[in-house]
Formats: sequence, structure tokens, C-alpha cells
Amino acid sequence: MIQALAFYMFALITVASAVMVISARNPVHSVLFLILTFFNAAGLFVLLGAEFLAMILVLVYVGAVAVLFMFVVMMLDINFVELRQGFLQYLPLGAIIGLLMLAELFIVVGGNALTPLAVAGGSMPIPPAAAVTNTEALGALIYTHYIYLFQAAGMILLVAMIGAIVLTHRTRKGVRKQRIADQIARRAEETIELVKVEPGKGI
Repeated sequence: MIQALAFYMFALITVASAVMVISARNPVHSVLFLILTFFNAAGLFVLLGAEFLAMILVLVYVGAVAVLFMFVVMMLDINFVELRQGFLQYLPLGAIIGLLMLAELFIVVGGNALTPLAVAGGSMPIPPAAAVTNTEALGALIYTHYIYLFQAAGMILLVAMIGAIVLTHRTRKGVRKQRIADQIARRAEETIELVKVEPGKGI
């Protein structure tokens, strides 16, 4: 009974915070709701007995990725007025894409429900829980059968990281940037000026 209540609590907060991620108009609030979603998803993994996945979700996504996204969003010069005006402009296209994704999910779930034998035949055999640990089973799947998808996910994260760095280092008017090469190339004659001050007189 306690596990069922915990599951429904974590699931309800996860779904509600996920909806707030895409509906919040402030990008900083969206990142905060994303962190809340990760925490509750980690709670669901703990209920499933996947403690390793829960730890990785908290350490990597909450502790690194989500916090990095927050700093990037806070450093970006976002025009919130223009952002709110463009929301209604792209609402029909977003609704069409959302309906297509929802239809695909229904097709996948319906296909699994209608043909359970085909799904069972194509899936990998599950070893006994006492034979392998959670981390060992996860590593065996990721680095053997799903190695190409794992590498593709890494490339996507790399491209996203490079894009975030490019956005934060773009040239903007009125913003001074540190240039390491110019600082190193400066000479003492160009930096220090010696002024002889006579007694009783100022500079």
C-alpha cells in the first residue's frame, strides 16, 4: 500500500512538472520544473529497484545537465515580450507535432497489446534477478546491443553543448569580453606609466 501511494505521488508530480516545463513562459522556471521532473523520475526508478539509474539521473542530469542549462538560459539575452508573442504564432505547428507524436505512441502501445507474442519473440531473454546485478545488466545491454544508439545520444549531447557555448560567446553590443591573447601580448611599456610628482603638487 505504501509503495502504491509513493508510486502515484511520484508519477503525479512527474507528469505535472513535465507539463509545466513546456507551458511555463519563463525559461528559468522551465529548467527548475525540469529538475523537479528528474528528481521524481529518480524516485520512480528507486521503486522499480533500479537504484543505479536513480543515482545517475540525480548526479548527471540534475547535478550537471539541468544546472548547466539554467546557467546558459540565465546568461542568454532573451526578449520575453517577443517570446510570448511568438507562442501563439507557432501554436498550430506545435499542436500538429504533438498530435503526431501522440498517435505514434498509441500505435506502439496498441501494437504491443495486440501482438504480445511478436514482442516477446523479438525481445532479449531476461536473466534471473539473482544471477546479475542491476549495473551489470544495464552495462551489458548498453555496450552490446545498443552501442550505436548510445554513441548517437552522445553525439547529440556534444552538438547541444557546442551550440550552448556558441550562443553564450556570441558578440553583443555593449558587452565587454575577456581576450586572453590581447592580455598576454601586452607589454609593460603599454600598461604602466611612470609620473614624476614634485613635492607639494598633485598630478
